[in-house]
Amino acid sequence: MAAIDTQDLRERIGRFRVLIIGRANAGKTTILRKVCDTTEDPEIYDIKGKKIDNAVVKSSIKRGNHDITNEMVFKSNPVFVFHDSCGFEAGSEEEFDNMKKFISERANAKKLEERIHAIWYCIPMDDPSRTFQRSEEKFFSECDIGHVTVVAIFTKFESLRPFAYGEIKKQLKGLLGEERSKRIAQRVEEMFTNTGVWDRLCDPENRACPKSHVRLENMNQPNTNCDTLLECTTLALDNEELRLCLVSTQQSNLELCIKCAIA
Repeated sequence: MAAIDTQDLRERIGRFRVLIIGRANAGKTTILRKVCDTTEDPEIYDIKGKKIDNAVVKSSIKRGNHDITNEMVFKSNPVFVFHDSCGFEAGSEEEFDNMKKFISERANAKKLEERIHAIWYCIPMDDPSRTFQRSEEKFFSECDIGHVTVVAIFTKFESLRPFAYGEIKKQLKGLLGEERSKRIAQRVEEMFTNTGVWDRLCDPENRACPKSHVRLENMNQPNTNCDTLLECTTLALDNEELRLCLVSTQQSNLELCIKCAIA
């Protein structure tokens, strides 16, 4: 992998642009804050670059109005620009059509800096019986994402442990320590597989399929981070310049830089 010329990348690509998708309470905002290593709210700009008051945006969303073209930027890491799909997951056909149009336009934009560089699709695991809903079905079966890399993010993965424990509680009697934890972990894996969510996301009949996936746990804890998400996204990118751009935002992550250098 070539040496990173950060200035040259900025001139050609600008910022790394991500569309984040997911139901309410999927943990999207928490993920973005972790990625940018901050606890602050993002600054929001309209399509013309004019800053919008956060209170105005939140009020608009509560009324059912949301503009996917708005850009979210965190002061702590302004190299990232995020777009939120907020709206279609609740069943709004108009919002879904707006999202499809936005993805189509940004996936095929002539200028690399204006394109969506990655899509993060968040699926919460706090209810294993409802992992794949109508919103997921519509997105993956109907959306033309072009060459944009999609990464599925299974959020709140730690929520599967209580379910797993409840199902094998009797089998755990008499077991202690490592063996007990091992059995619970095995049951968590079985439960995840049994949801069938990954198989449905990767259905060859889908118009969109994730290149990879990550599991995020305990994102509400201060000592957690999104390094695995950034690594997964970086390695899933087909475009070398985009990969370099994303790595350049994580220069302090030496392990990621090394992995990308030999990928």
